[in-house]
Amino acid sequence: MDKDGGEPKTYVSTVRLAFKRHRRNGRDSPEKAAFSPAADPRQTPVESLGPPPFTEPLRHHTDSEGSAATLPASITGSSPLSVSCLHNGDVSHLHKSSDKNGVAGATLRKGSPEDSETLRCGAESHIRETKTFCSPNNCEVMAENTEANPEKERGQRPEGPSVEFVDPPDQVEVRVGEQVQLQCPFRSASVPVACCWIFNRDKALLLGPRMSIISDDALSSLVISQACADDTGSYTVIARNRIDSAEHTVSLSVIDRPEPPASHPVVSQLSAESLVLSWTGPHYDGGRAVLGYIVEVRQKGPDAWTEVAERCKNTSYQVCSGLEPHGQYRFRVRAYNSAGVGEPSQESDCVTMPAKKNMEATEPQVEIDTQNTVKDHYDVHEKLGVGKFGQVFRLSHKESGQVCAGKFYMSRSSKERSLAHQEIELMNCLNHPKLVQCLAAYEAPSEMVMVMEYIAGGELFERIVDDNFEHTEPTSARYMQQILEGMQYVHKQSIVHLDLKPENIVCVDPTGTRIKIIDFGLASKLEPGKPLMVMHGTPEFVAPEVISYEPVGVETDMWSIGVICFILLSGESPFQGNNDAETFGLVTAARYEFDPESFEDISDQAKDFIGALLKKDRMCRLSCTEALAHPWMASFTPLNHRPTKSLKKEKMRRFLARRKWKKAGKAVLALQRMSNLSNRPDSPGSSSEEPSWSQEAEEAIRSLDKQLQSEPRFREPLRDATLPKGATAHLACRVDGYPHPDINWLQGDEPVSESSRVSVEYKDDGVCLLVLAHLEPSDSGVYVCRASNKLGSASCSAKLVVDE
Repeated sequence: MDKDGGEPKTYVSTVRLAFKRHRRNGRDSPEKAAFSPAADPRQTPVESLGPPPFTEPLRHHTDSEGSAATLPASITGSSPLSVSCLHNGDVSHLHKSSDKNGVAGATLRKGSPEDSETLRCGAESHIRETKTFCSPNNCEVMAENTEANPEKERGQRPEGPSVEFVDPPDQVEVRVGEQVQLQCPFRSASVPVACCWIFNRDKALLLGPRMSIISDDALSSLVISQACADDTGSYTVIARNRIDSAEHTVSLSVIDRPEPPASHPVVSQLSAESLVLSWTGPHYDGGRAVLGYIVEVRQKGPDAWTEVAERCKNTSYQVCSGLEPHGQYRFRVRAYNSAGVGEPSQESDCVTMPAKKNMEATEPQVEIDTQNTVKDHYDVHEKLGVGKFGQVFRLSHKESGQVCAGKFYMSRSSKERSLAHQEIELMNCLNHPKLVQCLAAYEAPSEMVMVMEYIAGGELFERIVDDNFEHTEPTSARYMQQILEGMQYVHKQSIVHLDLKPENIVCVDPTGTRIKIIDFGLASKLEPGKPLMVMHGTPEFVAPEVISYEPVGVETDMWSIGVICFILLSGESPFQGNNDAETFGLVTAARYEFDPESFEDISDQAKDFIGALLKKDRMCRLSCTEALAHPWMASFTPLNHRPTKSLKKEKMRRFLARRKWKKAGKAVLALQRMSNLSNRPDSPGSSSEEPSWSQEAEEAIRSLDKQLQSEPRFREPLRDATLPKGATAHLACRVDGYPHPDINWLQGDEPVSESSRVSVEYKDDGVCLLVLAHLEPSDSGVYVCRASNKLGSASCSAKLVVDE
């Protein structure tokens, strides 16, 4: 009875529906629904798609004051359930209960007249965001599924990708001739899944005599039989389902023996019983770093090559044994790596060893000609450059036409002549493919001239900023390798350059990538037990010990090499200050940082390489040999097809402009001009990104969508249902098809219109749902769900009977 003593009021169970119609957008995770016919005519045909109904509602209850009252109710729905019991909006003194069998209720431990107000019980389903309420008189109990509110759990249970790769390989390495297997497993929220493979983000891979691709709904595999060097590169697999796509790239290295060295050995420093051989490393190292070289010799006559006693690690070697005066020899070189020894280089020219009496080991190769002037043998042309100690002009030999470069020294004083003699003597000791070579020297009362080989390629950094020139981390590593090879030879002669900077690294020709080191005007010979201290150099590249006027050594050049590498990769100078004094302060403190933006695309190994060179303590810096063995140098080898991103050139352009205009006192104007140019969308320095895929690759990726297309097909049809008047009907089915089909509902031949009691929904997993609340006899009939896309259409139907 109610508190006024009147007859108890009867409340019927109701269902409040709040469905929102939506179309598939390719981002929501599909929800799963169970499909089964209704066992109880008072239950919905598809239980999991509706709210948790009360199979046994609350009953009227009367108890005496002071006793404990228990009000039970039975609920069905997704487990587990959490029960909310409200008594006049207050739950503090109620004991609520629920169990896995769906029994829920509330217990009032101490009954009182005030307890006979309002008690409420309800159940909520997370699948459809609906609630069911039942109440006897003014008493209601609410039971709620623990996953009732998707909004609450959105932050706790983030949705995963529709398709994602599961622990695929990142790098695979095989030897030449072996079989390659690239297996990339993935998981997908929907099927089917279509896959394709792209080589170096450029070429779509198709089946061939050496290649096969096998894909299903969980794995895509690429198999290459008898791998060859050309197979080295990046392989990107794209997996696409009807919702989304994912990609993964595998780097494949096909390891082989190195190619032959690119040049035949060149002989220098010839004496009666020894000589120095120099050569250029192989164009392709076989996919693994070259570990060293084997020098072979053959004496004229017998056709048998023998290996010299010791293997060498560099691209130059002094043969000190096994050679006899007047003997005639040819030499060749083989490179080797972890995969084996490569084929030999071309043979050297035949070398005839001189007699002992005609050779002195200390005699320079180039003697200074004091009888003639340079103009007796050469024509002098345009000026090529100006340095601290003189000017450089282009020369051409009058008889042979050979183009050379002539360095004209300022030799007004004895000190200036002494410095010129010193450089010529040092150049006579430096015979290496990575170093500019001295060809002749002239001394006259009015001038001194050193004739050098003409290097036509221009400064390396100027070449890099050209729009048609590739600039990546691997190409930068190859330039650094050449610089290190050249300086390794210099340091072995106990010579320090002391002026390494971008202007002194030049390209051999206008199109290739071979470089040479030039300008040994500040170079010095190191003598044991005699410390060398200097006060010259370029502020941005000079080492801390030079500024502090402390002894220098070969480690001083290694600091400059570190600065060059920093600029080469980022386009920024690590120690550049607003003036020379500020720059010197930064150098002395060895204070620099890797700007995140400038080094965004640079590997950690590269930064470790730079850091190992820019050490304030010169004895802690890497030597040339150690630098050549650094993992960064090993990971980016010549012509290695490892996929990398092109580096931006805007900052490099600004760096060059600043150095160029600084000499004319117009650095600020230059920077402003470069800034304006780089901000123009049509300028070469603009930051517009190049397409990441070639046209062929994009077409292959677009074809995946076509492979997934299919006409609609009902995987789970509608089921007949019989429900009482006033109940709620849930007519559900599941349809496949791509592109996503349009769904239309019909009652007989008439379209079903949405209203306050009729709603429809189409889920990502293909579930189509029609909900009719407060059923009336006129709702009886045959309901049809029709799905159609551009490939076709399909339909299914079911009969709904509403009992009065």
